[in-house]
Amino acid sequence: MKSFVRLLQWILKAAVFFVLLVFALNNREDVAVHFVWGLQWQAPLVLVLLSVFALGVAVGVMGMVPRWWRQRRLAKKAQATAVATPEKAVNPPVAPDMYGP
Repeated sequence: MKSFVRLLQWILKAAVFFVLLVFALNNREDVAVHFVWGLQWQAPLVLVLLSVFALGVAVGVMGMVPRWWRQRRLAKKAQATAVATPEKAVNPPVAPDMYGP
């Protein structure tokens, strides 16, 4: 079963790769990206799309970095507090037997 799932994952990855490859090969025409003050950039459409995607990922990661740092700081603080003041172990609740004694 595990090998079947792994095979399905590889087939899905290969399908996505080939779809993206066909997309890239079909969109090789140059496009012009116009910026302010008359500046423009001419490049293949696939390169423009890849650049915009990479820029979006970078902006998203930069937007999440402050939250990651805050969460990491709070986790270190909680871990330091837990190590400094160990509490006695609490036994987890035990579910009653459903089928009787």
